[in-house]
Amino acid sequence: MSTEKIVSLNILDKKYKIICTEEEQANLVMLAEQLDLQMREIKHTGKVSGGERMAVLAALNLSHELMQPKETNSTMGSTLNKKLSKMYLKIETALKNV
Repeated sequence: MSTEKIVSLNILDKKYKIICTEEEQANLVMLAEQLDLQMREIKHTGKVSGGERMAVLAALNLSHELMQPKETNSTMGSTLNKKLSKMYLKIETALKNV
């Protein structure tokens, strides 16, 4: 029997509390991180303003990625992992310099 717990997620500098089972927690956190990354990329372009518009575009982008053939998704997943690793290192370096 799985127990439910409250998970705190940060997406585009806003905190969201979601109830999920313990089994779903790691996946939920990973998905929130992907959504956050997608929204930050959209925000960085400067072409879209407003959190709601960014959220819709990010959802469309992620949905589009899901519709791609599995080979493309594995390549994109690998690329995403590399980008996330680079971002993590940049953040760690920046935090060490603070």
